[in-house]
Amino acid sequence: MKLGVQVNTSTVFGALVALSLARPTALEAQGVNSRCAGTSLPSIAAQDACQKAVDIFAFMTPQLGVGLVGGNATLGTAGTLGGPGRFSIGVRGNAIRGRVPQVGGVNAGVTGAQQSDYGVDDQIVGLPAVEGALGLFGGVPLGLTSTLSLDALVSATYVPELSRSNVSISLPDGSLKLGYGARLGLLEETLVTPAVSVTYLRRDLPMTSLNATSGNDEIAVNDISVKTSAWRGVVGKSFGFFGLALGAGQDRYDSRATGSVQVNEGAIAVDGGPYLLAQKVTRTNMFADFSFNFPFVKFAAEVGRVSGGSIETYNTFSGKRADDGLTYASIGIRIGN
Repeated sequence: MKLGVQVNTSTVFGALVALSLARPTALEAQGVNSRCAGTSLPSIAAQDACQKAVDIFAFMTPQLGVGLVGGNATLGTAGTLGGPGRFSIGVRGNAIRGRVPQVGGVNAGVTGAQQSDYGVDDQIVGLPAVEGALGLFGGVPLGLTSTLSLDALVSATYVPELSRSNVSISLPDGSLKLGYGARLGLLEETLVTPAVSVTYLRRDLPMTSLNATSGNDEIAVNDISVKTSAWRGVVGKSFGFFGLALGAGQDRYDSRATGSVQVNEGAIAVDGGPYLLAQKVTRTNMFADFSFNFPFVKFAAEVGRVSGGSIETYNTFSGKRADDGLTYASIGIRIGN
């Protein structure tokens, strides 16, 4: 990974003299990330660029996580398939109202970390996915219903590249990533009982790179790895052709990247790093699914919201926080027997 920052300032030698008198311990007390703190001259020169990269990473990765995870593991479905020989496959699109930092006019400094306030541009970002389910066990009879049925779940997520204003997202290793999981049926749906199930699904984001520019300044966070795990509890019931499913659960996003910072000023270049960028966030996810059911075909839509977790940044984003709640929506079609 390369965190490249080209800084355009007036006087190199004046800045270097100021660096020799700087007190990075005071900056650390104000909230500078420990990965960027340092007492040597090169470390202080690269500190602001490093901190800005850390904060953009922290601000963007939760949005990538929820766009990947969505809500229900299988859109519009609350129960298991009913045993061996049963299957379903569907295509869905997850969309979130993303918030992309606008870095225009914000230059990195060479005298230590400096707090900047980034503008934020609201953007709708969509992530298409293919979902599959295969019945493994039909369950154990329980009165008028059954319990402990089991399905295997698989998913394939396609992440498109994105370019908006001063920020771009690229995928050097390809846009497709597979996921896997399982669904356990607690109650099978009947005329008098709803379907109740729990699901667990692991999905990872393809290797991702973020690039932000401002004039001659550039912050590039490459080789980002976002691994997600999600569990859900879902209850649902069909009413003729119409179906309703309600669910809640928890998402875990484990995001990592490694790299270095390069600050160029005239003919002088200062290298910092390598730095480990890492962030783990646990968030609550709640959603509602609506479906129209036909023989062998189901059309479904979903709306949901994630919230919770705590993410602190040294730089600010026009009053928005990296851990703000996010609303998402999904639509899709599913076929099966």
